[in-house]
Amino acid sequence: MKLRTKLIISFCIIIFVPVTLAALAMCGFRYFQLRDIANTYQVEDGNISYLTNTVQMWNRVTKDSCQKLLDTAESDPDKFLDMKYLMQVNETLQGKNSYLIVMRDNEEVYVGTNDLNTVPENLPDYMDTKTGGETGYFIDSDKQEMIKRIDFDFSDGSEGTLFVITSIKSLVPEMKELLMDIIISVLLILLLTAGMLTIWNYRSIITPIKKLEMATQNIKEGNLDFTLEIDSNDEIGELCRNFEEMRQRLKDSAEEKLASEKENRVLISNIAHDLKTPITAVKGYSEGLMDGVADTPEKRDKYIKTIYNKANEMDLLLNELTLYSKIDTNRIPYNFSKINVMEYFDDCVEEIGLDLEAKNIGLSYFNYAGDDVQIIADPEQLKRVIHNIINNSIKYLDKPKGFINIRVKDVGDFIQVEIEDNGKGIAKKDLPYIFDRFFRADTSRNSATGGSGIGLSIVRKIIEDHGGKIWATSKEETGTIMYFVLRKYQEVPNE
Repeated sequence: MKLRTKLIISFCIIIFVPVTLAALAMCGFRYFQLRDIANTYQVEDGNISYLTNTVQMWNRVTKDSCQKLLDTAESDPDKFLDMKYLMQVNETLQGKNSYLIVMRDNEEVYVGTNDLNTVPENLPDYMDTKTGGETGYFIDSDKQEMIKRIDFDFSDGSEGTLFVITSIKSLVPEMKELLMDIIISVLLILLLTAGMLTIWNYRSIITPIKKLEMATQNIKEGNLDFTLEIDSNDEIGELCRNFEEMRQRLKDSAEEKLASEKENRVLISNIAHDLKTPITAVKGYSEGLMDGVADTPEKRDKYIKTIYNKANEMDLLLNELTLYSKIDTNRIPYNFSKINVMEYFDDCVEEIGLDLEAKNIGLSYFNYAGDDVQIIADPEQLKRVIHNIINNSIKYLDKPKGFINIRVKDVGDFIQVEIEDNGKGIAKKDLPYIFDRFFRADTSRNSATGGSGIGLSIVRKIIEDHGGKIWATSKEETGTIMYFVLRKYQEVPNE
């Protein structure tokens, strides 16, 4: 998930989740608190208006008490002269944040509060029109009181008035609890939401950054043998994937460098070993000439020819070393040109045939390409390919009568060259690696099968640089066939 998407989701969560949960909490608290208010103060079923209109709330709370006082005034008005009764009534009213005042002929008979400063001034006089306890009036002053009055006549004809005075400054305790519960719930919801978002964002942002920090420290210390685990698809996950790819490339580069250094050491060792044999021979035969061991013209000619052949072997090894250095830096010099397949391979085979004849190796040549078939190739480098393959075959010929067959075929858009020998063959397990640098199926280094181990790797490089392909088939004790294909030259007509 992208960071932008996470931020949008976080914004929505921090807005809508607290609002939704707070609304649900308010509904729940309102239901239970209003039910408690109805049960405590014996009012009708709770109504939401109680929470927003305190005058209505206290009016409902004192309604039943006023109705009882009205009933008493009608049935037994003289009871309001009984102090014990008045104190009981006043005690009940005090539980409803109210108190009682009784007047007789506009004179105070009973005041149900000890703080006389709270008693309203200029209470209304007795009215001939009898009033009940259904309604009251509100005094908007510092005291903020609601007054209900009941006018009646005592049994002796004197005028009586009851006042139920209620302070509406404060809320009922249940409403205070409701407000407190709502405030606490909103705070808890906000804390819970913030905590969840913090944990979510921490795990999705900080945790990958910690992994990156550890990975960076490993690379700083030179340790590339670790894996950066990636379990997210956001921008930081993409950064981790790029970092892991960089680590892998660094590791591959380091391993490639080590392998290259190892190959160079192997090459130097091989070249040194393979140069030692001809140098020893050159030295020995030269000493023979100097000491007069070659005392006949025939011996001298033989010694000189041997020295010349060994010098050629050293020259060949050095040429391979030079070409290898150019292959390693992709700087092989190519001079591509159009080549007639028939003429080119006829000349090559003629040159090769003389050398094979001198070594008593049979040669068969079949060219099935047409006279006009052409390819784009470097003649010198292509000749190097053919010579390297044949020299490799010669090294492993183990039959009394060796032979080499060369076939050139026309296969559609390509020409295919096959070079077959009847040598010792290549083991099946070694066949996939024969074109790798420094690979030698015969690990015993003797003068018969010596070499740098880069001959066939040079062949593959040259063929691939020509846009072709090379492979081999072999059967042990029977022989090997090398195949390579090159694309034919075809002129594209102008429209």
